[in-house]
Amino acid sequence: MTDTAHIRLLTTLEHSLDSGQRVVSLANDEDPLTLKGRLDGVGRIELHFPHFTDGRAYSQAYLLRRRLGFKGDVRATGDVLIDQLIQMERTGFSSAVLKEGVDPADAQRQFERFPAFYQSDVLNETTALRRNAQEN
Repeated sequence: MTDTAHIRLLTTLEHSLDSGQRVVSLANDEDPLTLKGRLDGVGRIELHFPHFTDGRAYSQAYLLRRRLGFKGDVRATGDVLIDQLIQMERTGFSSAVLKEGVDPADAQRQFERFPAFYQSDVLNETTALRRNAQEN
């Protein structure tokens, strides 16, 4: 992603007020591929981190973006730590709900610490695939 377009960071209050779209919540032990063919009209999919050490939601986000082509908001909820935000963004999350007491400015600074990567990520791969399809 570019330096100006990072994962959207929300407080718990902002998250509770963010409604108006069709939302699907997926437990971290559910297979996101079961949503195939049922994503029309879904604006947001919430993936839950019950503990910061449980990384199954990263795989879920990746599958939603790469295999199902979901273009809506993929939101991280639960035990979201500042240290996880970059990996969340790289695997397909577009927003994250920060834990109570976490300063959004501290979280935003995490992206300034790591402005670039050698490896590709879900968003860069998707952009490259789209560009190749347009050229051919």
